[in-house]
Amino acid sequence: MIQVIRSGRKMVMLLVMAAIVAAALPVLAKGPRQISFAREAPGAEARSFSALVGTWHVDRDGSRPVYAADGRNWEQGVMAPGAAAKATALYGAGSAQFLTGLERYRYFPLSVCNEIKNFRGGSIEVAFKGVSGREDQAAGIAFAIKPNGDYLLLRANALEDNLVLFRMEQGRRATVQWADKVPVPSGQWHDLKLVVEGKRILGYLDGVKYVDQPWAEPVDGRMGLWSKADSYVFFDKLTVSER
Repeated sequence: MIQVIRSGRKMVMLLVMAAIVAAALPVLAKGPRQISFAREAPGAEARSFSALVGTWHVDRDGSRPVYAADGRNWEQGVMAPGAAAKATALYGAGSAQFLTGLERYRYFPLSVCNEIKNFRGGSIEVAFKGVSGREDQAAGIAFAIKPNGDYLLLRANALEDNLVLFRMEQGRRATVQWADKVPVPSGQWHDLKLVVEGKRILGYLDGVKYVDQPWAEPVDGRMGLWSKADSYVFFDKLTVSER
């Protein structure tokens, strides 16, 4: 009987110690999630995304399936086909507010990722290639997309050779940090990477850090891919690593 009690006490002590050790360990990052367009049908919308503003479809770069923001027949202020139904699938009862807020940004094509419901920190990385566009050849990562349609944005532009962190809020676009002399030659693949680390937002292009912005507000919301005006841009190899 005494031996049983001692064994029970020992087990309780071990469980307590294990809980203390677990609590002291840092929160580990979730495994990276990769989204590929290799099995998507060219000409159709990507199943992993909900296009809300502009024209988006699966395209090909040679034999390589890619996701395209296609502004070749761009008209200012065009919402994507079925935007209302897609917004309902994303935000349920709050979809009307979301869609109303997003309509303020109809100049900027946006497609929201269905598979990442809430990005709070970590990294988002995507390959892009500017194909054509007289006004713009812009590719971006939209994040912290709120139920009212506001969001944050890291974007590169092949016609301007810059990388910019923007805040999209209440129908207005405000610059948070602007980096010039960033080589973004058109017709070439580039790697765009966003990192949310503690109270900082970092932006990289082709492995070089150009944006380093203190950020006290929590980053919280959906994420997606972004473009501008008549840009015809390819996206591929999207990888999301959440913390």
